[in-house]
Amino acid sequence: MPRTEPGGTVLTPSYLREWPLPEVQGNKEARGRAVVVGGSVGNPGAVLLSAEAALRAGAGKAQVVAPDPVAIPLAIAMPEALVQGGPVTAAGNLAAAASERVAGLCPDAEAVLVGPGLLDPDEAAELVAACVPHVDTTLVLDALALAWVTPDHARLQAFAGRCVVSPNLAELGILLGEEVEEDAQADAVLRLARSTGAVVTSGGTTTWIATPDGDLWRGEGGGPGLGVSGSGDVKAGIILGLCARGADPAQAAVWGSYLHGSIGGRLASEYGPYGFLSRELPGEIPQALLEVGR
Repeated sequence: MPRTEPGGTVLTPSYLREWPLPEVQGNKEARGRAVVVGGSVGNPGAVLLSAEAALRAGAGKAQVVAPDPVAIPLAIAMPEALVQGGPVTAAGNLAAAASERVAGLCPDAEAVLVGPGLLDPDEAAELVAACVPHVDTTLVLDALALAWVTPDHARLQAFAGRCVVSPNLAELGILLGEEVEEDAQADAVLRLARSTGAVVTSGGTTTWIATPDGDLWRGEGGGPGLGVSGSGDVKAGIILGLCARGADPAQAAVWGSYLHGSIGGRLASEYGPYGFLSRELPGEIPQALLEVGR
């Protein structure tokens, strides 16, 4: 892995070309399976955004565990994915008992994402706690799944070297127990990476990526248009897909963060600086990869 510069290495296409992604194989089995766990009756679309982004980033298969009441509509909306329904809580979130479905998918999965679309932090933490014992490959945690990490960062130490966490600015502050301003985000992601043993990516106007060893990168692309609901689900899905096709967590977070900003810039040039929708982001991923050269 290329070493980073003091203050954070700026992500550019030329830099990424020196750190090429694993080759995409022609066989879908060789390209890896990506599992997305999450969703709720009130927000079923988040898992759809993540699963499509994972496939667009190069994963060979996408498998989804979502609440029973929305499983069939999700499967119809995304025929490329295997969707399994799991039990729901009274509030409509995917329940911890859905971990039985997750356990059945994990042995064949290269990467697992937990978090998109969950609407209650306590129920999300229970779901993560039930699922993580079954994950022996790369784990990606996003959105309210991070509630499981907040009380004890050491919970992720068992996943050192195979975990990415992707908090937004507010979630980053909750994880650290303090308010984090954008101009202090670099230090915050470095501290969280050290305390959890995970790769951390978090962004506002600038996106920062840090490793537990102190490597730091920054991405400047994207603009205000990416500050829209569902955008983080797409970013997490890109990272998941890159992990599924063989990238290590740091490389997946770096490339995923750059691609997320790049596709935001692509849509901004078409629609203007804001007003495009998160559902329009995944379709831009293959072209963004092509422009970098992978």
